[in-house]
Amino acid sequence: MCDEDINPWLPADPAVSRRTFGLGAAAAVGLTAAEARAQSSAQSSAEAKVVEKDVTVKTADGVSDAALFHPAGKGPWPAVLVWPDIGGLRPVFRQMGRRLAAQGYVVLVPNPFYRSAKATETQGLSFGTPEGRKALFGYREALIAGENPFEDARAYIAFLDAQPQTDRKKMAGVQGYCMGGPLAFQTAGAVPARIGAVASFHGGGLTTKDAASPHLLVPKTKAAYLVAVARNDDARDPESKEILKKTFAEAGRPATVEVYDGDHGWTVRGSQVYAEAEAERAWAALTQLYKSALK
Repeated sequence: MCDEDINPWLPADPAVSRRTFGLGAAAAVGLTAAEARAQSSAQSSAEAKVVEKDVTVKTADGVSDAALFHPAGKGPWPAVLVWPDIGGLRPVFRQMGRRLAAQGYVVLVPNPFYRSAKATETQGLSFGTPEGRKALFGYREALIAGENPFEDARAYIAFLDAQPQTDRKKMAGVQGYCMGGPLAFQTAGAVPARIGAVASFHGGGLTTKDAASPHLLVPKTKAAYLVAVARNDDARDPESKEILKKTFAEAGRPATVEVYDGDHGWTVRGSQVYAEAEAERAWAALTQLYKSALK
């Protein structure tokens, strides 16, 4: 849950090329070596055609730096907002943005900590040091205070909708990692008429006893949900997944809540607990969610 005794991320290993990563990912989901090479080649080719640019987004509190991705061409394509984990906007999340855009989406990955620092500054912080943790937790507190998550979500979705490549006739998606899980739920609560799919990967604090608990927003939304739970988070709070299942059922929201065979941070390449096979299985579930819900 992104607390002090878990290091959810480390810098990506520069010795692992994107091609090697693609081969390993394909193999991890049970393909033969030849199939894995073909899939990796196709993925690399699609990502090479993705348009990537740094952008700024005007918010109620200032200006957020962010990265925007979309396929080459006019489109239009459905929009997706990606909330990073506590490590913020950094190369591994840019790679996720490219990969997702290559599948046919207009993707925005913001610097969630823009109130406190630019993404270029947060990348230099190490969660593995007391100083780095203190700074990052301070940035997170500034982000989650009061109405900030809802105001930011509205600004980011409005920015996506203003892009000429965005298909505004189709619902948008939102996904979040670690602290981004609750932010994904809050995004659906902030703009329920626009969000058709919500995905949380090892999200912390989805169900709390607070009156503002993210799960209480579910009945107000129109989205389908994917909640991928880390096994050690589930061990700490096994009741949370049951609360979520009950909430989705009572609200009549289609949802999948599953505990994966990976620890907190397992979906993020470069994390010390990155589990490639389970990460790819989670990505496949995300792909299916968006295909079925973003209509």
